[in-house]
Amino acid sequence: MSRHRPPEAPRSNYITPEGAKRLRDELDRLWKEERPRVTQAVSEAAAQGDRSENADYIYGKRRLREIDSRVRHLTKRLDAVTVVSAPPTHPGRVFFGAWVRLENDAGEEFEYRIVGPDEFDVAKGFISMDSPMGRALMGRTGGDEIVVQRPAGKAVFTILEVSYRPFAAE
Repeated sequence: MSRHRPPEAPRSNYITPEGAKRLRDELDRLWKEERPRVTQAVSEAAAQGDRSENADYIYGKRRLREIDSRVRHLTKRLDAVTVVSAPPTHPGRVFFGAWVRLENDAGEEFEYRIVGPDEFDVAKGFISMDSPMGRALMGRTGGDEIVVQRPAGKAVFTILEVSYRPFAAE
């Protein structure tokens, strides 16, 4: 088995102010709270002697590697993203940050917000602009029909409403 991994699909570099704040808050928490606490625990475990059989030391070092990896990822990601804090010039079209109300063939209504890949949360109704649904919605207007290829097959939706709500910090 080879160790080759296919390259990761490029992600959009847009993020809402709320999403950027969440990433910064996570970075601050990891760097200022969790990493010093775990470092102290590893230091105390190392002082106990034999490190090869010391579970606190082994798992603490593993946790430090995880924290450092996440800190590197967050730092790079925050440097790469563009915070979008204003609605587009064409508020009737679906662009980043839009709230979109849809209806499927069965008459069920759904409401989604188009967000960046770092902040999607289906439970909240936040879908990534890079998802099949997000890509199908981009640039469309109210009344348009879209076809989305899903694992269960194709689904047809009608756009009922496009709106942009003020960005608010959570």
